[in-house]
Amino acid sequence: MQKNYGLRSVSLAGNDPKEPLQLGAARAAETPAPVDEDGQGSVGPAYLPPGCEPFRPEGRGYNYEPDLGAEYFDRMMRATIARFTGGVAPSALALAYADWAINLALSPGKQLELTKQAVKAGTRYAFYAGHALAGAHPDAPIAPLPHDKRFLDEAWAEAPFNIFSQGFLLAQQWWHNATTQVHGVSPHHEAIVSFVARQLLDIFSPSNFLATNPELLRATWGEGGENLVRGWRNLADDLEQRLIEPRPRTSPDFQPGKQVAVTPGQVVYRNHLIELIQHAPAGQRVRPEPLLIVPAWIMKYYILDLSPENSLIRYLVAQGFTVFAISWRNPEAEDRNLSLEDYRRIGVMAALDAVRAIVPGEKVHALGYCLGGTLLAIAAAAMAETGDERLASVSLLAAQTDFTEAGELSLFIDSGQLEFLQDLMWTQGYLDSRQMAGAFTLLRSNDLFWSRLLHEYFLGARDGKSDLMAWSADATRMPYRMHAEYLERLFQNNDLARGKYEVEGRAVALSDIRVPIFAVGTATDHIAPWRSVYKIRLLADTEVTFLLTSGGHNSGIVTPPGHPRRIYQVATVHDHERYVDPDRWRLETPVRKGSWWPEWMAWLTARSGPLGLLPPMGNPKAGYPVLCPAPGGYVLET
Repeated sequence: MQKNYGLRSVSLAGNDPKEPLQLGAARAAETPAPVDEDGQGSVGPAYLPPGCEPFRPEGRGYNYEPDLGAEYFDRMMRATIARFTGGVAPSALALAYADWAINLALSPGKQLELTKQAVKAGTRYAFYAGHALAGAHPDAPIAPLPHDKRFLDEAWAEAPFNIFSQGFLLAQQWWHNATTQVHGVSPHHEAIVSFVARQLLDIFSPSNFLATNPELLRATWGEGGENLVRGWRNLADDLEQRLIEPRPRTSPDFQPGKQVAVTPGQVVYRNHLIELIQHAPAGQRVRPEPLLIVPAWIMKYYILDLSPENSLIRYLVAQGFTVFAISWRNPEAEDRNLSLEDYRRIGVMAALDAVRAIVPGEKVHALGYCLGGTLLAIAAAAMAETGDERLASVSLLAAQTDFTEAGELSLFIDSGQLEFLQDLMWTQGYLDSRQMAGAFTLLRSNDLFWSRLLHEYFLGARDGKSDLMAWSADATRMPYRMHAEYLERLFQNNDLARGKYEVEGRAVALSDIRVPIFAVGTATDHIAPWRSVYKIRLLADTEVTFLLTSGGHNSGIVTPPGHPRRIYQVATVHDHERYVDPDRWRLETPVRKGSWWPEWMAWLTARSGPLGLLPPMGNPKAGYPVLCPAPGGYVLET
């Protein structure tokens, strides 16, 4: 099948999953360069890099061929700006601010209300400050939000620091009121303006400055300034690492194959995109159904195989399952034309073919994590549409299938922002992990930026890295074309939930899936909000078990038995049962203590056969020989 994504056609089929892909310049060479009206050579500049033709997903309504010279110049300009803005489009911010400012100007009632609030808050603050300076301890006019941990220390209740913190919190509350509930402002623009206002205010938080932070002053006085000396060394070391002498992303204390990703196994299949790892059994008998893990391509697979005590894969193997895990290749610039369909076909489906060849005749439990779960859902829907019954169950961990409530990440997704981000990826061939990390840092700036600044540069402390922190720093890139398709077709257009996502020319629907589904959401997830993950109950017409666990996107998933302070809620709904909205579900579902892993294991075991003989390691006769020991080579690529 040929799909036109610009001036050159790109083949999505015809590549044997066992053969290397024809990518980059090789794909671009399949179609000759266009000629101008006089037939005298290529249209536009001849200096376009191979594979840098404009990306235009189908359905965008392009009805003319632009001048490539002008378009190339425009895209280079936007990409250059994007490098300085972290991929955030100034036009998107300007439009949001204009929408808010114009509608606020046309709302005299809102202006009067804000004026009254300012006068009331100012009066309360003045009286509070006067009493505090006189040595009294008046009741605070405002309390921090429950998730705001900046002012918990008892020293913030003493003058003058209580005056600083209360003034900041009152200003924060006023600006929240000013940027929300302005009639006429679109919800998307309102969310952007409110978010940006909060980020700008956070810069001036009294907790961020030595002179106004009692905790920093106490530490500096107690150590005679040694903390600032250590902090300066930490800053200089970080600047050297980033600007002068880049170092490996992996921590020497947590290297794949040494301290993490150490569950025994062998690589039994490799193509241009994946290595498939078959993990060795822990005992002499295993369940007949193997389990295939599809991690997100934004992460190294060993998030599920960290230190032995934190490894979900080791836990599964110990429970008698034959576990296969996909290890994604870290793409380079020449992989710019890898598509979302390539990830499904030569990623998930090629791995499934290999698993079935090694364990023939048995259905497969499939587990998808984050973006890997979204991809697995697409693959399962496509299999259901064609009558492919090789799956026994589908488990989705922190994975969205409906993106209408995708959380604050959606602030960065609109038409202008997507074009801006695509231009940045167009020049590089991929989206770099540091650029992705910038967006996540903005979403949790208090936790991921300001607290780190205070901890490492003012207090001069360096916490020892954990296996999860080391894994987080070992991120991967995402190919230009695939990520552009993901953002537009799934995140912006929500094609999968709307039944408009096509696989091999046919629309697929999650409602066609008939195998049982186990979906896990995490309570404080800022990447895949649990209410968004919960929507699988609306989309699937099969048995769905939904589990909500405490913790975040990664910490909530990596929750081995014995983990302190973890709780979860779980309930199963069958086809044709009444729908319960997520908030009511959370209110009515009993809370259980402990890790969610045993709960899922019981669910998985109930849908598996009795323990039996061990399968072979690989299957050379079927074309799947043992290639090398786990964790393989792709996980080591930086």
